[in-house]
Amino acid sequence: MSGIIGSKINIKGSGRVAKLGTDGQVLTSAGAGLPSVFEDIAGGLSWQAIETGSTMTAVAGNGYWIDTTSNACTITLPSSASNGDEIMFADYDRTWGTYGIILDSNGLNYQGEDDTYTVEYGTDGQALHIVYSDATNGWIPILDKAVADAPIPGNQEGIFGFGNTGSLTGVTNLVSNAGVVATDVAAVGTARSRLAGCEYGGDKGIFGFGDTGSASDITNLVSNAGVVASDITGVGTARLYLAACNYSSNRDKGIFAYGYTSGAVSMSNLVSNAGVVAADVTGVGTARERSAACEYGGDKGIFGYGYTSGNVSITNLVSNAGVIATDTTGVGTARRFLAACSYGEDKGIFGFGYNGGMQAITNLVSNAGVVATDTAGVGTARYVLSATQYGGDKGIFAYGSDDSTPLLSLSNLVSNAGVVASDVTGVGSAREQSAACSFN
Repeated sequence: MSGIIGSKINIKGSGRVAKLGTDGQVLTSAGAGLPSVFEDIAGGLSWQAIETGSTMTAVAGNGYWIDTTSNACTITLPSSASNGDEIMFADYDRTWGTYGIILDSNGLNYQGEDDTYTVEYGTDGQALHIVYSDATNGWIPILDKAVADAPIPGNQEGIFGFGNTGSLTGVTNLVSNAGVVATDVAAVGTARSRLAGCEYGGDKGIFGFGDTGSASDITNLVSNAGVVASDITGVGTARLYLAACNYSSNRDKGIFAYGYTSGAVSMSNLVSNAGVVAADVTGVGTARERSAACEYGGDKGIFGYGYTSGNVSITNLVSNAGVIATDTTGVGTARRFLAACSYGEDKGIFGFGYNGGMQAITNLVSNAGVVATDTAGVGTARYVLSATQYGGDKGIFAYGSDDSTPLLSLSNLVSNAGVVASDVTGVGSAREQSAACSFN
């Protein structure tokens, strides 16, 4: 492993900026039989309680977790030091990119510069290990490196819920981490169809809106054990034929968007990491209904396809802050009544739908949100189905309707490479226009 020493130095009171350390030492692991310069790099340090203040004084021999969630932190280094004294600082909550740390060298030099310079570090996930050398060079970083955020695995289990079995239902079916759909769980919450579902809180889900005989604003939270809670009403404009997906860097928030009231709409509602649905945000891309949505990139989402005055192939990306982008057009066959889910931890897939006839088309979504051309002939062509992820990195399409059978009880697994498997039949009560999400 290697890391290049480098810090941003601001001259106090001048506004000039200089880069120090750009031509500095490159730290590399030593050859066989020799110790790595990073081996036990924080060994022997005494780690202190998490620091959240805007100022602090560091002591040699200590390690400090610096939490800058709410504010920057100015750190005063010791006023005297001896060769070999060391201190380490680490970004506790990966927020230094927003609020960083400032080091005051307190009369001593820092990388050969005196304390008329202010040393700033401002990279999310950064770790900084400094060692005192002598009066000439003073404190020298031996590690100045951003630690990559560990990938957050997808949820292990899924749930299909609600829909139309010939009449409106509140039945749900759990999906195991092996993609096995369980038998029916009796109605939980108001029976309805044409609703949507997504994840929130990192390990929970939410069903929202739909048709109870008229447009509804009902939501039902799903616990991390797959238990559906009672109805919550009055959350955004009542509508049906909408879609929903997960977003945010921690995969802990969701968004409902588009749908139908007395016509197609272009509104959205964010879902907090506590499952609270926010007020309407309007004017997000072309108004449409009967679209689908899924996650991509580990922290973003995409809404795609649907119906305006005809089938469309529009997509709209969702940032990791929940902001919907303008339309992207011409991505795969225009269609409506399709479904979508994530796979491979950072990619997505749109599948099936209707365009003058039932479709078995799928379109993969890259981890950059790019929708691929059609892949044809994957499972029974059908529409008004739903989909969710399972097993952390796989997906499943289930239920729906085809030309000969108005209510289906079949499913198709999606591998972590985005390959759709052949039909599996007999998975819970046959139905259409249900919703799905993942949990756990």
